[in-house]
Amino acid sequence: MTTYFTSDLHFGHARIIEYCSRPFTDVKEMDQALVDNWNAVVKPEDTVYLLGDVSFHPAETTDRILTALRGKIHLVKGNHDKRQKLNLGRFASVSDLLGVKVSEGGAKGKYIVMCHYALKVWEHRHRGAFNLHGHSHGSMPDDPNSLQIDVGVDCHGYKPIAFGEICAIMERKQGFRPVDHHGLRKDTE
Repeated sequence: MTTYFTSDLHFGHARIIEYCSRPFTDVKEMDQALVDNWNAVVKPEDTVYLLGDVSFHPAETTDRILTALRGKIHLVKGNHDKRQKLNLGRFASVSDLLGVKVSEGGAKGKYIVMCHYALKVWEHRHRGAFNLHGHSHGSMPDDPNSLQIDVGVDCHGYKPIAFGEICAIMERKQGFRPVDHHGLRKDTE
């Protein structure tokens, strides 16, 4: 069983093809490629955290697409999900901000804070917790001193990214540098 993360699918959103220079001729091609790419890596028993901006289609079309996607999907809502009608019962859980521990491979109990938006500080940041986000479609510069990455499809080959790949990216970073009082004082919790 593998844990995956992704964001910003934007099913049915024709203008996202232009905005993000996605390599698709139309929505139909994009939607099919996103489903195919998802199912090429995710198995039915896998867990996927979807960090928002799911679909611009009507609810019935979105539900059909979500039913075609493999894995147990947890939704962390994005800005477009608040306006779109989603069958929230389709998801294993729904939240605005989510913190979980993932134990897989060599990483035992890695704490991850997920939000659709990039955070400047987050729970346990000073203890090595990751922040995964979407929303920016790869437009924000990476901070080598922050254990944070954009997991949106525009950044990762239009498919979900595995936990092991995220750990490898984080290992190449320079590590934590405090941006607030956490980590500056020894007595900080």
